[in-house]
Amino acid sequence: MTLFIDGRWVAPKHGNQFSSIDPATEQGIADLAAADEEDVDLAVNAARKAFDQGWGQTSGSERAGFLEALADELEAHRKALAALEVRDNGKPLPEAEWDVADAIGCFRYYAELARELDERQDQPLDVGDARFSCHIRHEPVGVAGQIIPWNYPLLMAAWKVAPALAAGATCVLKPSELTPLSALELGVAAERVGLPRGVLNIVPGFGGEAGQALALHPGVDKLAFTGSVPTGTRIMAAAAVDIKNISLELGGKSAFIVFDDADIEAAVEWIMFGIFWNQGQVCSATSRLLVQEGIAPRLLERLVDAARDIRIGPGMEEGVQLGPLVSAGQYQKVMGVIAQGKQTAKLLTGGVRPAHLPIGYFMEPTIFDEPDIRSTIWREEIFGPVLCMKRFKTEAEALALANDSRYGLAAAVMSTDLERAARVANGLRAGIVWVNCSQPTFTQAPWGGMKQSGIGRELGHWGLENYLEVKQVTQYCSDEPWGWYQK
Repeated sequence: MTLFIDGRWVAPKHGNQFSSIDPATEQGIADLAAADEEDVDLAVNAARKAFDQGWGQTSGSERAGFLEALADELEAHRKALAALEVRDNGKPLPEAEWDVADAIGCFRYYAELARELDERQDQPLDVGDARFSCHIRHEPVGVAGQIIPWNYPLLMAAWKVAPALAAGATCVLKPSELTPLSALELGVAAERVGLPRGVLNIVPGFGGEAGQALALHPGVDKLAFTGSVPTGTRIMAAAAVDIKNISLELGGKSAFIVFDDADIEAAVEWIMFGIFWNQGQVCSATSRLLVQEGIAPRLLERLVDAARDIRIGPGMEEGVQLGPLVSAGQYQKVMGVIAQGKQTAKLLTGGVRPAHLPIGYFMEPTIFDEPDIRSTIWREEIFGPVLCMKRFKTEAEALALANDSRYGLAAAVMSTDLERAARVANGLRAGIVWVNCSQPTFTQAPWGGMKQSGIGRELGHWGLENYLEVKQVTQYCSDEPWGWYQK
């Protein structure tokens, strides 16, 4: 498949290619075009032309029509898209179906916000001086460069593209080279619904080439990135060159605090969902488990048994709960961290390839007990099905352990004492806190973190604001002269 630039499918300037690999079979799916600096330049120029020559001046209602048409187009092909996600990413089919449904819902949600934006335009503001009238405008930021990760390919594209288009911005989207297929299908959908040329451009490629070119391009007004802290650091440095508007959703090492009054079965289910969903390849994965001493022995025994019962296999097989990791590189990275973890913690289960799956990047759910708080497995994001557990005595100790991290994306607390749960939720230094659950995500609610987990928020109306500039227009209305200068 070629690049989607200026409403057309075009070959890369220098013929660069890469292969998409099925992580369950280790076999190639397709050879794809890889964008380089010249290709990115063409895409940015197309986006600038589309913005300047019409899209930036459209009404929210007009843009809403295109967003709803995109949602309808994705809806019409949702089964095929889910199957494509499974092949490209490896996740189980029910998870892929859930992701595609969420992506469709995201486009519909931002269609509504686009309409509401029309009503917000030119709102009067009382400045306390009758001689002046002041009103507020919300105008699109311009050309948005958007770089997305591989763990939720279509959904992450929707999280970026839908609010940008709703705001009136134009997009240059760079999907991950590991999982580009469903994001490219968004270009197919754009073509089918007649989205104006240049409004959405899709340039898969490698980070050091296409990603860097996009981050440094002077024609980009806004950079939105989801991914690792090291890459986010480079994106931020590139944005500083010409002071680009920027939003970053980076890594996490989220804590899950379980108090001794919690229901063990409910706790086990949410703990497993929080770390083993999507093979643990989730930025908000609650990978640090803190359990109060009184409940720890019973909970740990039940948790290990449940982890061993998880069905592992190719994502298209019925009943599979855990698919392969996304790539050979990610598999090797996680295995390396596990090997380090064995030096400082007790391995309770997992940490190996399932015996019945000799091919594919499969890994058993892994649980470590009482790691050193200075160790890599406790402090750094692993992005795999690896859980580390520590015990605590008091609420204050639990909060201190949970907050002792350079990350601050998410956290969870479980207790039947809702007053205590509320205290702990308020004390956690994280952008997202779950009470008696882990990982539910809603398009209407803000998503993003504190500390090194990023800058800004996606989703909800916060996601729309990422792609808007606020302008005040103030008019002098009095018949009397201002009087500052008089001859």
